[in-house]
Amino acid sequence: MAIYAISDLHLSFGVNKPMNIFGEVWDNYEETVKNNWLNTVKEEDTVIIPGDISWAMTLNESLKDFEFLNSLPGKKIILRGNHDYYFSTKTKMQNFFKSSGFEKFEVLHNNAFEVENYIVCGTRGWGKTENNNAEQDKKIIVREEARLINSLNEGKRLQQECLEKGIKKDIIVALHFPPFIADFTKIMEEYGVKKCVYGHLHGFGHNMVKEGIIGNIEYTMVGCDFTKFQLIKLS
Repeated sequence: MAIYAISDLHLSFGVNKPMNIFGEVWDNYEETVKNNWLNTVKEEDTVIIPGDISWAMTLNESLKDFEFLNSLPGKKIILRGNHDYYFSTKTKMQNFFKSSGFEKFEVLHNNAFEVENYIVCGTRGWGKTENNNAEQDKKIIVREEARLINSLNEGKRLQQECLEKGIKKDIIVALHFPPFIADFTKIMEEYGVKKCVYGHLHGFGHNMVKEGIIGNIEYTMVGCDFTKFQLIKLS
């Protein structure tokens, strides 16, 4: 039973937003993702998807995208990216999955999950607003840092429960945005996080990717066009 991650799928089965307008690397990428997924993931595995899952503006528009993901093996832990406009609250997402008969999804938002030998925590994170509103950016970052702390507190609670049973489980954090701004990395260090995965960066943004062990944390970029649409194994 393994843990994988892949981000920024930008699916558009319910809307007209083909990704190949951003370059031929995106030609038929959905089929590439599907084939790689089927060749990699087993039903008992877990896949973390750190945001930008669908171009849909509403849950109804996202239905075909989540049908696609639900048809693939493994449990999926999802969190919101900056383009997941259909995603309003965790409760609405959970109700949507239940009413749609999608049983393979968990929503990561102010909470944490025990998965195999790890505890999975996370939040969206932030970079900057499209209109470069520094004051708004500051408010969003403070909110996202608080959400990360909420998630890590729950993760620590789960971790302690495991320790009391004699089982040690490290913490993985999933973020949509790269964590190398504000206090995101500091917070993770304080909570003893061992691994962090993130996405968001595309095209020339790949020049800003940081991977490997920095401080005490192993960072991995899992944006699908960066990974050549392969899922990255974390455990």
